[in-house]
Amino acid sequence: MKKLLLAAICLQMSLTVISQEIIPLYSSVPNSKPGPDEEKMDTAANGRIGGSKVSRPTLTVFVPEAGKANGTAVVICPGGGYVHLAMTHEGYDVAKRLNSSGITCFVLKYRLPSDQIMVKKEIGPLQDAQRAIQIVREGADRWHLNKNKIGIIGFSAGGHLASTAGTHFQQVVIDNKAGTSLRPDFMILGYPVISFSDSLAHMGSRNNLVGKEASPELVNLYSNELQVTTQTPPTFLVHAKDDRTVKVENSLRFKEKLDSFHVPAEIYLYEKGGHGFGLNNSTSDVKWMDLAEAWLRKQGFL
Repeated sequence: MKKLLLAAICLQMSLTVISQEIIPLYSSVPNSKPGPDEEKMDTAANGRIGGSKVSRPTLTVFVPEAGKANGTAVVICPGGGYVHLAMTHEGYDVAKRLNSSGITCFVLKYRLPSDQIMVKKEIGPLQDAQRAIQIVREGADRWHLNKNKIGIIGFSAGGHLASTAGTHFQQVVIDNKAGTSLRPDFMILGYPVISFSDSLAHMGSRNNLVGKEASPELVNLYSNELQVTTQTPPTFLVHAKDDRTVKVENSLRFKEKLDSFHVPAEIYLYEKGGHGFGLNNSTSDVKWMDLAEAWLRKQGFL
């Protein structure tokens, strides 16, 4: 009986995801070259959906219940070390949680860097993040959004991508003839990869994005703590102190830089929880997303 119930729940979750509107990012994918289409979306035994070798980037739209939307929107970047996308617990689940608070969500299935299918693999994910923000901002009327309340959320390597979008928005790597602002209005970063420095980097993410032989200049460019300015969006960070995959110093260093430029920022640190806990850290009763929402409200985004 329990197995049947679990199967029914997993089926319902899959149907819920399938029923969402899915928007291709491009009619013709930029920065691409002929190569194999090996994109895969798999469902694990626990019902979680994951993506690999992504070459067809999309946005999956999650709209709040009728009458509940408040005009705020977020682009959500799942993590996975720039080699995988944890679409469920760092994507769809987050969208559903934020929908309950009236936030319209767009889960980004971004291209994973590959020399096989990209001319410059280090800009591929950023192109997709910028294009996602562009689509959401230019479609604000369609989704009844406030153009000045469009943020970005990212986890792990998705946190690196989100923080890259928030610190490299003046480095426009997509077609943007209309001059649409590509700056996220706020960032929420969950156990993010921030730095590519030797002492702090999650080397898998670094090597997958910029390559094992990356120049010091390229490593510094994508060490996002070095790219903070007074124009960097307000940021909320969450991390566990015992994270052995992405050192907590990534978040601490970013927070220090934000403070030095007087950018509004807040951080919540769990004593335990490791890496990849998504919305729910099982070692604590504290629900960090509740804290993030309170911060958003204080900043005027809710």
